[in-house]
Amino acid sequence: MKIHQLIAILQSVKNKSSKAKTAVYQLAQKVELFKGLSRTYEPRQEDGYIYPPESKPVQKQATDLMQQFRTACTELFDLCATQEKSNTKAKASVTVDGQVIVADVPVGTLLFLEKQLVDVQTFIGKLPVLDIDQEWEYDSNRGCYATAPKQTAKTKKITKPVVLYEATKEHPAQVKEVSEDIVEGTWSLINFSGALPQDQINEMLRRVDKLLKAVVIAREEANSIEVEELKVAEPIFDYIFDA
Repeated sequence: MKIHQLIAILQSVKNKSSKAKTAVYQLAQKVELFKGLSRTYEPRQEDGYIYPPESKPVQKQATDLMQQFRTACTELFDLCATQEKSNTKAKASVTVDGQVIVADVPVGTLLFLEKQLVDVQTFIGKLPVLDIDQEWEYDSNRGCYATAPKQTAKTKKITKPVVLYEATKEHPAQVKEVSEDIVEGTWSLINFSGALPQDQINEMLRRVDKLLKAVVIAREEANSIEVEELKVAEPIFDYIFDA
């Protein structure tokens, strides 16, 4: 692709990326889509009434949003990187803790990445978090997190006669009907969630912050070095989302 062709399509790609990211942001805030449950009932007695089970599947996974966000950004990241690579000779490597994340990045791309990584930081901050008042374990069969079954008693009211005063020669017995709650059976509830643990999100935020600082340092150091087509999106999102 020639530079004038790249410039001709770049604005369209920017608009498409912006719309796609907005759609993902909005999905990330619909927390009910990431919750599910399975509720079953077992009567205490063999002939007890069987209440129908309840279930709600997890409709969205945080990992799916991460992939959608990645897809929304990839073409834009790479096209802008290619444009800058063709327009400038100034470049430097983005290095975090001695690890080169992206090598030989043009200074214009470094400026671009500074702004885009703020978007990534905002997105991660909006990802749904597992409820801290629940104990969660990852269920590989369901592909989401699940709680241990929690059992609660199902009760029903019955009425029975209670003798207040025994019968005498002069007066009949005084009897009163009273109600009493008895255990009829047991509900077993399992909650499901497609959200992520807080510590995993915190780790991704920490990595974005370190990457932002590394990009700033690289931009300041980038003064002269030659370049051509550049792919930056894949290694960046591999680093951030594979926390």
